[in-house]
Amino acid sequence: MNSVQSALLIEDVRLTPLLVADPPLLNTQGVHQPYTPRLIVEVVTRGGVTGVGETYGDTAYLDLARTIAGALPGHPVSHVNGLAHLAEQVCGGSPTPDEGVDAAGLRGVRTADKLRLSVVSAFEVACLDTLGKAVGLPVHALLGGKVRDTVEYSAYLFHRWAEHPAGGERDDWGAALDPAGIVAQARRLAGEHGFGSFKLKGGVLEPDLEIAAVRALAEAFPGRPLRLDPNGAWSVDTALYVVGQLGGLLEYLEDPVSGTDRMAEVAARGGVPLATNMCVTTLPEIAGAFARAAVQVVLCDHHYWGGLHRTRELAAICRAHGVGLSMHSNTHLGISLAAMTHVAATVPELHHACDSHYPWQTEDVLTARHVFDGGRLTVSDAPGLGVELDRERLAALHRRWLDDDGTLRERDDAAAMRRADPDWVTPPVPRW
Repeated sequence: MNSVQSALLIEDVRLTPLLVADPPLLNTQGVHQPYTPRLIVEVVTRGGVTGVGETYGDTAYLDLARTIAGALPGHPVSHVNGLAHLAEQVCGGSPTPDEGVDAAGLRGVRTADKLRLSVVSAFEVACLDTLGKAVGLPVHALLGGKVRDTVEYSAYLFHRWAEHPAGGERDDWGAALDPAGIVAQARRLAGEHGFGSFKLKGGVLEPDLEIAAVRALAEAFPGRPLRLDPNGAWSVDTALYVVGQLGGLLEYLEDPVSGTDRMAEVAARGGVPLATNMCVTTLPEIAGAFARAAVQVVLCDHHYWGGLHRTRELAAICRAHGVGLSMHSNTHLGISLAAMTHVAATVPELHHACDSHYPWQTEDVLTARHVFDGGRLTVSDAPGLGVELDRERLAALHRRWLDDDGTLRERDDAAAMRRADPDWVTPPVPRW
Protein backbone atom coordinates (compact mmCIF):
# COMPACT_ATOMS: atom_id res chain seq x y z
CA MET A 1 0.00 0.00 0.00
CA ASN A 2 1.45 3.37 -1.02
CA SER A 3 1.28 6.58 0.98
CA VAL A 4 -1.74 7.93 -0.92
CA GLN A 5 -3.75 4.78 -0.31
CA SER A 6 -2.72 4.76 3.34
CA ALA A 7 -3.83 8.37 3.77
CA LEU A 8 -7.32 7.41 2.54
CA LEU A 9 -7.83 4.72 5.18
CA ILE A 10 -10.39 5.55 7.86
CA GLU A 11 -8.68 6.37 11.14
CA ASP A 12 -11.61 7.43 13.31
CA VAL A 13 -15.39 7.88 13.27
CA ARG A 14 -17.19 10.41 15.46
CA LEU A 15 -20.91 10.27 16.22
CA THR A 16 -22.73 13.29 17.64
CA PRO A 17 -26.45 12.95 18.45
CA LEU A 18 -28.37 16.21 18.57
CA LEU A 19 -31.74 17.64 19.48
CA VAL A 20 -32.80 20.30 16.96
CA ALA A 21 -35.67 22.75 17.35
CA ASP A 22 -38.75 21.81 15.32
CA PRO A 23 -41.97 23.87 14.91
CA PRO A 24 -45.43 22.52 15.84
CA LEU A 25 -46.17 21.11 12.37
CA LEU A 26 -49.19 18.81 12.18
CA ASN A 27 -49.58 15.50 10.38
CA THR A 28 -51.98 12.59 10.54
CA GLN A 29 -50.07 10.97 13.42
CA GLY A 30 -49.95 14.08 15.60
CA VAL A 31 -47.58 17.03 15.80
CA HIS A 32 -43.83 17.45 15.59
CA GLN A 33 -42.12 17.49 18.96
CA PRO A 34 -40.42 20.71 20.15
CA TYR A 35 -37.06 19.09 19.35
CA THR A 36 -36.21 16.30 16.94
CA PRO A 37 -33.24 13.91 17.16
CA ARG A 38 -30.60 13.97 14.41
CA LEU A 39 -27.23 12.25 14.19
CA ILE A 40 -24.07 13.79 12.74
CA VAL A 41 -21.42 11.35 11.48
CA GLU A 42 -17.80 12.39 10.97
CA VAL A 43 -15.29 10.16 9.19
CA VAL A 44 -11.59 10.97 9.66
CA THR A 45 -8.82 9.54 7.47
CA ARG A 46 -5.23 8.76 8.41
CA GLY A 47 -4.30 11.71 6.24
CA GLY A 48 -6.29 14.00 8.54
CA VAL A 49 -9.25 14.74 6.24
CA THR A 50 -12.71 14.81 7.82
CA GLY A 51 -16.08 14.41 6.09
CA VAL A 52 -19.62 14.66 7.44
CA GLY A 53 -22.96 12.91 7.05
CA GLU A 54 -26.37 13.15 8.72
CA THR A 55 -29.33 10.90 9.48
CA TYR A 56 -32.09 10.24 12.00
CA GLY A 57 -30.96 10.32 15.64
CA ASP A 58 -33.49 8.09 17.41
CA THR A 59 -31.99 5.42 19.67
CA ALA A 60 -32.45 2.57 17.18
CA TYR A 61 -30.46 4.49 14.57
CA LEU A 62 -27.83 5.60 17.06
CA ASP A 63 -27.25 2.07 18.33
CA LEU A 64 -26.72 0.78 14.77
CA ALA A 65 -24.43 3.71 13.98
CA ARG A 66 -22.22 2.93 16.97
CA THR A 67 -21.83 -0.66 15.80
CA ILE A 68 -20.98 0.35 12.23
CA ALA A 69 -18.62 3.08 13.40
CA GLY A 70 -16.63 0.56 15.38
CA ALA A 71 -16.08 -1.57 12.27
CA LEU A 72 -14.97 1.19 9.88
CA PRO A 73 -11.42 2.12 10.99
CA GLY A 74 -8.90 0.60 8.61
CA HIS A 75 -11.31 0.52 5.66
CA PRO A 76 -10.62 2.72 2.61
CA VAL A 77 -12.85 5.77 2.59
CA SER A 78 -13.47 5.16 -1.12
CA HIS A 79 -15.10 1.74 -0.63
CA VAL A 80 -18.64 3.03 -0.26
CA ASN A 81 -20.20 0.19 -2.27
CA GLY A 82 -19.35 -2.23 0.53
CA LEU A 83 -20.92 -0.21 3.35
CA ALA A 84 -24.35 -1.86 3.22
CA HIS A 85 -22.82 -5.35 3.30
CA LEU A 86 -20.46 -4.39 6.13
CA ALA A 87 -23.37 -2.97 8.11
CA GLU A 88 -25.40 -6.14 7.63
CA GLN A 89 -22.46 -8.25 8.78
CA VAL A 90 -21.69 -6.34 11.95
CA CYS A 91 -25.27 -5.45 12.90
CA GLY A 92 -26.75 -8.88 12.21
CA GLY A 93 -30.45 -9.59 12.29
CA SER A 94 -32.92 -10.11 9.50
CA PRO A 95 -35.28 -7.52 8.01
CA THR A 96 -38.24 -8.51 10.16
CA PRO A 97 -41.23 -6.20 9.79
CA ASP A 98 -42.41 -4.38 12.88
CA GLU A 99 -46.02 -3.77 11.95
CA GLY A 100 -47.58 -0.45 12.75
CA VAL A 101 -44.42 1.31 13.88
CA ASP A 102 -43.35 4.42 12.02
CA ALA A 103 -39.66 4.84 11.28
CA ALA A 104 -39.54 8.54 12.15
CA GLY A 105 -40.80 9.53 8.74
CA LEU A 106 -44.30 8.19 8.04
CA ARG A 107 -42.64 5.78 5.64
CA GLY A 108 -44.75 2.67 6.04
CA VAL A 109 -43.81 -0.58 7.76
CA ARG A 110 -40.56 -0.45 9.71
CA THR A 111 -37.94 -3.16 9.12
CA ALA A 112 -34.42 -3.79 10.32
CA ASP A 113 -33.24 -3.37 6.73
CA LYS A 114 -34.79 0.10 6.43
CA LEU A 115 -33.23 1.19 9.70
CA ARG A 116 -29.83 -0.12 8.66
CA LEU A 117 -29.92 1.59 5.26
CA SER A 118 -30.91 4.90 6.87
CA VAL A 119 -27.80 4.67 9.04
CA VAL A 120 -25.57 3.53 6.18
CA SER A 121 -26.64 6.61 4.23
CA ALA A 122 -24.92 8.92 6.72
CA PHE A 123 -21.67 6.96 6.56
CA GLU A 124 -21.74 6.89 2.75
CA VAL A 125 -22.26 10.65 2.56
CA ALA A 126 -19.49 11.24 5.12
CA CYS A 127 -17.12 9.01 3.15
CA LEU A 128 -17.91 10.78 -0.12
CA ASP A 129 -17.45 14.17 1.55
CA THR A 130 -14.09 13.00 2.92
CA LEU A 131 -12.97 11.53 -0.40
CA GLY A 132 -14.01 14.65 -2.29
CA LYS A 133 -12.02 16.86 0.06
CA ALA A 134 -9.00 14.55 -0.19
CA VAL A 135 -8.90 14.56 -4.00
CA GLY A 136 -10.25 18.08 -4.56
CA LEU A 137 -13.54 17.12 -6.23
CA PRO A 138 -17.17 17.90 -5.37
CA VAL A 139 -19.41 14.99 -4.42
CA HIS A 140 -21.40 15.34 -7.63
CA ALA A 141 -18.19 14.68 -9.59
CA LEU A 142 -17.65 11.47 -7.60
CA LEU A 143 -21.17 10.45 -8.69
CA GLY A 144 -20.37 10.99 -12.36
CA GLY A 145 -20.86 14.74 -12.68
CA LYS A 146 -23.75 17.17 -12.52
CA VAL A 147 -26.26 17.59 -15.33
CA ARG A 148 -27.69 20.84 -13.87
CA ASP A 149 -26.17 23.77 -12.02
CA THR A 150 -29.16 24.40 -9.76
CA VAL A 151 -31.77 22.16 -8.13
CA GLU A 152 -35.36 23.32 -7.71
CA TYR A 153 -37.17 22.86 -4.40
CA SER A 154 -40.82 23.18 -3.45
CA ALA A 155 -42.43 25.09 -0.59
CA TYR A 156 -43.56 22.61 2.07
CA LEU A 157 -46.82 23.78 3.65
CA PHE A 158 -48.19 22.52 6.97
CA HIS A 159 -51.22 22.97 9.09
CA ARG A 160 -49.61 24.10 12.32
CA TRP A 161 -50.11 25.64 15.72
CA ALA A 162 -48.72 29.01 16.71
CA GLU A 163 -46.55 27.37 19.38
CA HIS A 164 -45.89 24.11 21.15
CA PRO A 165 -48.21 23.47 24.10
CA ALA A 166 -45.28 22.90 26.46
CA GLY A 167 -41.76 24.19 25.94
CA GLY A 168 -39.90 24.50 22.68
CA GLU A 169 -38.65 27.45 20.67
CA ARG A 170 -41.07 30.12 19.49
CA ASP A 171 -41.26 31.59 16.00
CA ASP A 172 -43.26 34.32 14.26
CA TRP A 173 -45.21 32.15 11.82
CA GLY A 174 -48.42 31.91 13.79
CA ALA A 175 -51.07 29.25 13.36
CA ALA A 176 -52.25 27.86 10.01
CA LEU A 177 -55.44 25.87 10.54
CA ASP A 178 -57.60 27.00 7.63
CA PRO A 179 -57.20 27.84 3.91
CA ALA A 180 -56.36 31.48 4.64
CA GLY A 181 -53.57 30.42 6.99
CA ILE A 182 -52.13 28.01 4.42
CA VAL A 183 -52.18 30.66 1.68
CA ALA A 184 -50.48 33.18 3.98
CA GLN A 185 -47.82 30.59 4.76
CA ALA A 186 -47.30 29.91 1.05
CA ARG A 187 -46.98 33.62 0.27
CA ARG A 188 -44.30 34.05 2.92
CA LEU A 189 -42.31 31.00 1.76
CA ALA A 190 -42.55 32.17 -1.85
CA GLY A 191 -41.55 35.69 -0.90
CA GLU A 192 -38.59 34.70 1.25
CA HIS A 193 -37.25 31.83 -0.85
CA GLY A 194 -38.79 32.20 -4.30
CA PHE A 195 -40.53 28.82 -4.38
CA GLY A 196 -42.70 28.27 -7.43
CA SER A 197 -44.45 25.05 -6.42
CA PHE A 198 -46.28 24.08 -3.23
CA LYS A 199 -46.87 20.88 -1.30
CA LEU A 200 -49.44 20.66 1.50
CA LYS A 201 -49.09 18.07 4.22
CA GLY A 202 -52.60 16.63 4.47
CA GLY A 203 -54.34 13.97 6.50
CA VAL A 204 -54.74 16.49 9.33
CA LEU A 205 -58.18 18.01 8.78
CA GLU A 206 -61.31 16.57 7.25
CA PRO A 207 -60.82 16.09 3.50
CA ASP A 208 -63.24 18.87 2.51
CA LEU A 209 -61.17 21.39 4.48
CA GLU A 210 -57.98 20.26 2.76
CA ILE A 211 -59.73 20.42 -0.62
CA ALA A 212 -60.63 24.01 0.23
CA ALA A 213 -56.99 24.77 1.07
CA VAL A 214 -55.76 23.43 -2.27
CA ARG A 215 -58.42 25.44 -4.11
CA ALA A 216 -57.34 28.56 -2.22
CA LEU A 217 -53.73 27.92 -3.22
CA ALA A 218 -54.74 27.46 -6.85
CA GLU A 219 -56.54 30.79 -6.76
CA ALA A 220 -53.64 32.57 -5.07
CA PHE A 221 -50.97 30.99 -7.30
CA PRO A 222 -52.62 30.30 -10.65
CA GLY A 223 -50.79 27.80 -12.81
CA ARG A 224 -48.28 26.85 -10.13
CA PRO A 225 -47.69 23.12 -9.41
CA LEU A 226 -49.63 21.96 -6.33
CA ARG A 227 -49.32 18.71 -4.38
CA LEU A 228 -51.24 17.17 -1.49
CA ASP A 229 -49.86 14.47 0.82
CA PRO A 230 -52.21 12.90 3.42
CA ASN A 231 -49.70 10.14 4.30
CA GLY A 232 -52.06 7.28 3.53
CA ALA A 233 -54.80 8.60 5.82
CA TRP A 234 -57.68 8.15 3.38
CA SER A 235 -59.77 5.25 2.18
CA VAL A 236 -59.97 4.51 -1.54
CA ASP A 237 -63.42 6.10 -1.70
CA THR A 238 -62.21 9.26 0.04
CA ALA A 239 -59.17 9.49 -2.24
CA LEU A 240 -61.38 9.19 -5.31
CA TYR A 241 -63.73 11.83 -3.91
CA VAL A 242 -60.82 14.24 -3.41
CA VAL A 243 -59.55 13.56 -6.92
CA GLY A 244 -63.02 14.30 -8.27
CA GLN A 245 -63.15 17.59 -6.40
CA LEU A 246 -59.67 18.82 -7.28
CA GLY A 247 -59.52 17.55 -10.85
CA GLY A 248 -56.59 19.04 -12.74
CA LEU A 249 -55.39 21.32 -9.94
CA LEU A 250 -52.88 18.76 -8.63
CA GLU A 251 -49.46 18.10 -10.12
CA TYR A 252 -49.69 14.81 -8.22
CA LEU A 253 -51.39 13.31 -5.19
CA GLU A 254 -48.93 11.75 -2.76
CA ASP A 255 -49.79 8.59 -0.82
CA PRO A 256 -53.53 9.25 -0.56
CA VAL A 257 -54.05 5.67 0.67
CA SER A 258 -51.92 3.09 2.45
CA GLY A 259 -50.35 0.15 0.65
CA THR A 260 -49.71 -0.83 -2.96
CA ASP A 261 -53.10 -2.52 -3.43
CA ARG A 262 -55.08 0.60 -2.54
CA MET A 263 -52.68 2.86 -4.44
CA ALA A 264 -53.16 0.73 -7.55
CA GLU A 265 -56.93 1.02 -7.27
CA VAL A 266 -56.85 4.80 -6.90
CA ALA A 267 -54.36 5.11 -9.76
CA ALA A 268 -56.57 3.02 -12.04
CA ARG A 269 -59.78 4.87 -11.23
CA GLY A 270 -58.66 8.39 -10.33
CA GLY A 271 -56.87 9.80 -13.35
CA VAL A 272 -54.39 11.85 -11.29
CA PRO A 273 -50.68 10.91 -11.00
CA LEU A 274 -49.87 9.30 -7.67
CA ALA A 275 -46.55 9.79 -5.91
CA THR A 276 -45.12 7.81 -3.00
CA ASN A 277 -42.50 7.71 -0.33
CA MET A 278 -44.43 5.09 1.65
CA CYS A 279 -45.23 2.07 -0.52
CA VAL A 280 -41.94 2.17 -2.48
CA THR A 281 -39.04 2.74 -0.09
CA THR A 282 -36.91 -0.35 -0.77
CA LEU A 283 -35.88 -2.31 -3.87
CA PRO A 284 -38.16 -5.32 -3.15
CA GLU A 285 -41.20 -3.01 -3.13
CA ILE A 286 -40.57 -1.72 -6.66
CA ALA A 287 -41.62 -4.71 -8.76
CA GLY A 288 -45.18 -5.03 -7.48
CA ALA A 289 -45.86 -1.28 -7.46
CA PHE A 290 -44.53 -0.71 -10.97
CA ALA A 291 -46.17 -3.82 -12.44
CA ARG A 292 -49.55 -2.63 -11.17
CA ALA A 293 -48.97 1.01 -12.15
CA ALA A 294 -49.69 1.91 -8.53
CA VAL A 295 -47.37 4.94 -8.60
CA GLN A 296 -46.40 7.39 -11.30
CA VAL A 297 -43.81 9.32 -9.28
CA VAL A 298 -41.32 7.94 -6.75
CA LEU A 299 -40.01 10.37 -4.15
CA CYS A 300 -36.45 9.22 -3.58
CA ASP A 301 -34.71 9.82 -0.27
CA HIS A 302 -31.03 8.95 0.13
CA HIS A 303 -31.60 8.22 3.83
CA TYR A 304 -34.19 5.53 3.03
CA TRP A 305 -32.32 3.98 0.13
CA GLY A 306 -28.90 3.76 1.76
CA GLY A 307 -27.03 6.64 0.20
CA LEU A 308 -26.40 8.65 -2.93
CA HIS A 309 -25.24 5.80 -5.17
CA ARG A 310 -28.36 3.78 -4.40
CA THR A 311 -30.49 6.84 -5.07
CA ARG A 312 -28.97 7.01 -8.54
CA GLU A 313 -29.71 3.31 -9.02
CA LEU A 314 -33.33 3.97 -8.10
CA ALA A 315 -33.42 6.82 -10.61
CA ALA A 316 -32.21 4.49 -13.35
CA ILE A 317 -34.89 1.91 -12.50
CA CYS A 318 -37.58 4.60 -12.61
CA ARG A 319 -36.27 5.81 -15.95
CA ALA A 320 -36.38 2.29 -17.38
CA HIS A 321 -40.01 1.88 -16.31
CA GLY A 322 -41.16 5.35 -17.34
CA VAL A 323 -41.90 6.35 -13.74
CA GLY A 324 -41.31 9.94 -12.68
CA LEU A 325 -38.86 10.97 -9.98
CA SER A 326 -38.72 13.65 -7.33
CA MET A 327 -37.26 13.82 -3.83
CA HIS A 328 -38.78 13.33 -0.38
CA SER A 329 -37.81 15.28 2.71
CA ASN A 330 -38.05 14.88 6.43
CA THR A 331 -36.85 17.20 9.18
CA HIS A 332 -33.18 17.63 8.29
CA LEU A 333 -30.22 19.95 8.64
CA GLY A 334 -27.89 21.47 6.07
CA ILE A 335 -25.63 18.43 5.68
CA SER A 336 -28.51 16.34 4.38
CA LEU A 337 -29.71 19.20 2.18
CA ALA A 338 -26.24 19.47 0.64
CA ALA A 339 -26.22 15.72 -0.03
CA MET A 340 -29.74 15.89 -1.53
CA THR A 341 -28.64 18.71 -3.83
CA HIS A 342 -25.50 16.92 -5.03
CA VAL A 343 -27.30 13.72 -5.96
CA ALA A 344 -30.26 15.59 -7.48
CA ALA A 345 -27.81 17.45 -9.68
CA THR A 346 -26.60 14.15 -11.19
CA VAL A 347 -30.00 12.64 -12.06
CA PRO A 348 -30.99 13.40 -15.68
CA GLU A 349 -34.74 12.92 -15.31
CA LEU A 350 -35.71 14.83 -12.18
CA HIS A 351 -39.26 15.58 -13.16
CA HIS A 352 -40.50 17.69 -10.26
CA ALA A 353 -39.18 20.18 -7.72
CA CYS A 354 -37.76 18.43 -4.64
CA ASP A 355 -39.25 18.59 -1.15
CA SER A 356 -37.38 20.21 1.72
CA HIS A 357 -38.23 20.98 5.35
CA TYR A 358 -35.13 23.18 5.59
CA PRO A 359 -36.93 26.57 5.66
CA TRP A 360 -38.70 25.37 8.83
CA GLN A 361 -35.42 24.56 10.59
CA THR A 362 -34.10 27.60 12.48
CA GLU A 363 -31.04 25.73 13.77
CA ASP A 364 -28.17 24.16 11.87
CA VAL A 365 -24.66 22.83 12.44
CA LEU A 366 -23.07 24.59 9.46
CA THR A 367 -21.04 27.80 9.43
CA ALA A 368 -23.34 29.16 6.69
CA ARG A 369 -26.98 28.31 5.96
CA HIS A 370 -28.09 27.25 2.51
CA VAL A 371 -29.83 30.08 0.64
CA PHE A 372 -32.59 29.45 -1.89
CA ASP A 373 -32.64 31.76 -4.90
CA GLY A 374 -35.83 31.60 -6.94
CA GLY A 375 -36.67 28.37 -5.11
CA ARG A 376 -33.38 26.82 -6.21
CA LEU A 377 -30.06 25.88 -4.64
CA THR A 378 -26.84 26.31 -6.56
CA VAL A 379 -24.87 23.06 -6.77
CA SER A 380 -21.55 23.53 -5.00
CA ASP A 381 -18.35 22.87 -6.95
CA ALA A 382 -16.20 23.04 -3.80
CA PRO A 383 -14.47 19.80 -2.73
CA GLY A 384 -16.77 17.32 -0.98
CA LEU A 385 -20.23 18.53 -0.04
CA GLY A 386 -19.03 22.12 0.12
CA VAL A 387 -20.16 22.64 3.72
CA GLU A 388 -18.30 23.25 6.97
CA LEU A 389 -19.29 22.25 10.50
CA ASP A 390 -19.81 24.94 13.11
CA ARG A 391 -18.22 23.23 16.10
CA GLU A 392 -19.79 25.57 18.62
CA ARG A 393 -23.32 24.97 17.30
CA LEU A 394 -22.68 21.24 17.08
CA ALA A 395 -21.60 21.18 20.73
CA ALA A 396 -24.61 23.25 21.84
CA LEU A 397 -27.15 20.99 20.13
CA HIS A 398 -25.35 17.94 21.51
CA ARG A 399 -25.54 19.39 25.03
CA ARG A 400 -29.29 19.69 24.58
CA TRP A 401 -29.37 15.96 23.75
CA LEU A 402 -27.22 15.14 26.78
CA ASP A 403 -29.44 17.22 29.07
CA ASP A 404 -32.66 15.56 27.88
CA ASP A 405 -34.12 12.89 30.14
CA GLY A 406 -34.77 10.64 27.17
CA THR A 407 -38.26 11.98 26.44
CA LEU A 408 -37.25 13.67 23.20
CA ARG A 409 -34.63 11.25 21.98
CA GLU A 410 -37.29 9.30 20.09
CA ARG A 411 -39.45 11.07 17.55
CA ASP A 412 -43.05 10.48 18.59
CA ASP A 413 -45.63 12.77 17.03
CA ALA A 414 -48.47 11.08 18.92
CA ALA A 415 -46.76 11.67 22.27
CA ALA A 416 -46.26 15.31 21.36
CA MET A 417 -49.95 15.61 20.50
CA ARG A 418 -50.92 14.14 23.88
CA ARG A 419 -49.30 17.12 25.57
CA ALA A 420 -52.16 19.18 24.17
CA ASP A 421 -54.79 16.44 24.11
CA PRO A 422 -54.21 13.72 26.74
CA ASP A 423 -56.84 11.52 25.06
CA TRP A 424 -55.13 11.59 21.64
CA VAL A 425 -54.65 8.20 20.03
CA THR A 426 -52.95 7.80 16.66
CA PRO A 427 -55.88 7.45 14.26
CA PRO A 428 -56.40 4.13 12.53
CA VAL A 429 -55.69 3.85 8.80
CA PRO A 430 -57.71 4.87 6.94
CA ARG A 431 -58.61 7.87 9.07
CA TRP A 432 -61.25 9.15 6.64
